Amino acid sequence: MTVSVLPKSAQAPASPARPATSHDAMRAQLDQDIAALLTAADLPSPLLDACRYVMTASGKRVRPLMVFSTFASIDSSAHAEQDPAESRYDMARRAALAVELLHTYSLVHDDLPCMDDDALRRGQPTCHIVFDEATALLAGDVLQTLAFEALHAELPTFRPSDALIASRLSAVFAPRARRMVSGQMLDLNAEASSSIVQSELEAIHRDKTGALIEAAILMGGICAGASDAQQAALIEAAKAIGLAFQVQDDILDVTMSTDDLGKPAGSDEKLDKSTYVKLMGVETATEYAESLFATGRAAASTISKDSDAAQPLVTLIDWLWARKK
Repeated sequence: MTVSVLPKSAQAPASPARPATSHDAMRAQLDQDIAALLTAADLPSPLLDACRYVMTASGKRVRPLMVFSTFASIDSSAHAEQDPAESRYDMARRAALAVELLHTYSLVHDDLPCMDDDALRRGQPTCHIVFDEATALLAGDVLQTLAFEALHAELPTFRPSDALIASRLSAVFAPRARRMVSGQMLDLNAEASSSIVQSELEAIHRDKTGALIEAAILMGGICAGASDAQQAALIEAAKAIGLAFQVQDDILDVTMSTDDLGKPAGSDEKLDKSTYVKLMGVETATEYAESLFATGRAAASTISKDSDAAQPLVTLIDWLWARKK
């Protein structure tokens, strides 16, 4: 049974006729779904204003792209008669919305004075700078709750949530949301540590960064009806890409400018964080990131009959390796 966040008169069941396929189309779909959800949520001011501010900033939308790209990479035609493709795509939209809501909540809280105390995020002043600390804290709180609500609730422009798929999505999503927070605590504990070794650093980042990336890829597979073999390949790809993404972030923090990154460059060094660059240097860290991306790409290439060039998840992995922010 689904729970509505809207009065009956506001329900609008229309849904996109075709899944988004290009990155721009995927982002456009997500932007529409964010707008619909926040309108439906009926939040008081300035909480609603703060949520719209952080959710409509010009981020890369990497995690939702992972959901959509994984979904598009898996042939779900075998499920069409029992479970229409349109319904499965709607669940992928819900999953993409959920991971972006959770990710953005984590950024809002990361930027607070009690955490990293950053003034710039996604090329604009951070939430607590534009509003205030209390509003930013509550904005993060409500985005986290909306992330789980998005999987189950009746929402405008969505078909009713598929209860079985939503349950499977929650079973993947919830423990990885917890791991993300645990990883943040471990990261704070490791600040100023001069004795941390690579295995300890990887344990931190497999949770702090990797857990939500794992969730995004696995949730895309669930929505597409991935087989056991495809799910196993997705787990392997997700673990490699989740770690690669963090290694790459550490490199970009010291090699790119604030203007390029859309957030303060050199912030890891300022906070004396434990990073792969600090542990092994830029050159070795770059080689390590490249090897992890290659591992993830190889695993992802096995989930579809399409050639690598036509496989959306592989294309996304190649784009991530080439990113500069």
